[in-house]
Amino acid sequence: MAPFLPNMPLAALEGFGTDLFILALAVGVAFLMWPVSFFQDFLKETGERLLLAAAVATRLHHLPKRARWFFSQMFSAGIGNVHVVLLVGLFIGMILAMQTGVELARYGQQEQVGFLVAASMAREMGPFVTAIILAATFGSALAAELGTMSVSDELTALEVLSIDHVSFLVLPRVIALMIMCPLLTIFCDGIGILGGGFISVAQLNVTWDMYLDTAFSALETKANLIPIPKDVYAGLFKSFVFGGLIAIVSCSSGLNARGGALGVGKATSRAVRDSIIVTIIANYFLTWIMYS
Repeated sequence: MAPFLPNMPLAALEGFGTDLFILALAVGVAFLMWPVSFFQDFLKETGERLLLAAAVATRLHHLPKRARWFFSQMFSAGIGNVHVVLLVGLFIGMILAMQTGVELARYGQQEQVGFLVAASMAREMGPFVTAIILAATFGSALAAELGTMSVSDELTALEVLSIDHVSFLVLPRVIALMIMCPLLTIFCDGIGILGGGFISVAQLNVTWDMYLDTAFSALETKANLIPIPKDVYAGLFKSFVFGGLIAIVSCSSGLNARGGALGVGKATSRAVRDSIIVTIIANYFLTWIMYS
């Protein structure tokens, strides 16, 4: 190890040491928590969800046969929630403009509020807010629907009829949410930037032209692979991943529901809770990968 240490930058050595410490800490925490029952249940649920995701991936060629259910789920996830996304996105943009504009006004830089609102909505707030809304609405509906089928032995009936329940029930829902989440994110980004403009003009004495110029300047950097703004591309890719994670977690929770109506309620609550947690964790790692 000694011969190549002098040639390695000090920053690289420090970064490697930090990553090694985090890995060792994670392994130590896992070792200490292994005897705890809830940790074992967590690992079991994670394994089941990974297996379900793999099962969906191996059945993608079944999607044309499930076109009717696929479009039905797209309608439920998209049209059924677009008004909620627009309302929440509007107020998120207004809040961002108000909070950042007040601070920028202290230094006479309130004309830059458009830059901050556009970048924040495209990078983080748009994808995250849309994912949270879909987890609370469509994800809970998925868990309740599949949970009811599970406790009423409808899944068993499908097995008796030799119908693949993953292909029939899970595949259309997962793909539909993976497509609709980025589309709803576009609406959330747009209405959020528009809401920020209302606040900028009404309370910060910023003209629409100035606001739009700074907002568009925040999205000028193009992605390397796709000729669209990097922040927009990163946000839409996050939404695509969030949609898949929410659908897998929700469907898995529903399929594993047991114990009648009480079990369905617990499965629905677990689906929303775990979907939000996994969205936050995935958001961190995706941001780290794209912007580090």
